[in-house]
Amino acid sequence: MAGIFRAAFIAVRQTRRARMVAGGLAIAAISACTTGSVLSLEPAVDVGSQTAAVSTYSGMQTLVPSNPYMTAAYPRMDEPMAPAEQMPASEVDCRKELKRLGVVYTDLAPIREGQCGIDYPVKVSAIGNIGMKPAATLTCDMAATFAGWARNELVPSARWRYFSGVKTIRQGSSYSCRRIAGEGVLSEHGKGNALDIMSIELNNGNDIDVRKPGLFAFRTRGFLNTVRADGCQYFTTVLGPGYNYDHRNHFHFDIKNRKNGYRACR
Repeated sequence: MAGIFRAAFIAVRQTRRARMVAGGLAIAAISACTTGSVLSLEPAVDVGSQTAAVSTYSGMQTLVPSNPYMTAAYPRMDEPMAPAEQMPASEVDCRKELKRLGVVYTDLAPIREGQCGIDYPVKVSAIGNIGMKPAATLTCDMAATFAGWARNELVPSARWRYFSGVKTIRQGSSYSCRRIAGEGVLSEHGKGNALDIMSIELNNGNDIDVRKPGLFAFRTRGFLNTVRADGCQYFTTVLGPGYNYDHRNHFHFDIKNRKNGYRACR
């Protein structure tokens, strides 16, 4: 009889211990599931170093018409060209010309934004040893035309006037979906056929601003007048300081097709 009572006592004790272990596991599971407030129903948030490093933004970004990566109110993200994308022969030949000219570029996916867009865009980051900052999104034809001008006119002029090569070309707008101010006509920027140049940095440290130079800046004036005039041999439109207020601080180059081969060089 004593053996029966002892066995019953051991069974009860084991059952009680099992219940205590199960209760402890349940409490641990509940505390591990959330770090938020039960009353406010907030989920737990991982605030480790990786999450905390993510920037926070408030409101919409300001539209800057001269920014080539702004459309509507948010920046446009470049997408690489799909591997299976087939190019027409003219585009293939144009890219061979880019390589011949030493252009460093990346093929992008087609850009289509209403009336704006480029079927086969390229993103140019350098022309030989000359950096393009920021990288310019253009049609291949415009990229090749600009590279030809930079190598054949800009660089020789810099060496002649300043005894230095060109280090960086700073551009203010390449592809940008917008209309010509005051006219309502689609800008060549919206087709990827235009580029605005703000300044030119030389290897010797000179940083030449395109804005109209001072009265006694003879060398700078001569250099800018030369590269601007030579641009008319390559582009169908060359506009700059002195043309109007909108072009007071940059050279605008584009390859717009016009009847009878007309060129606007002002």
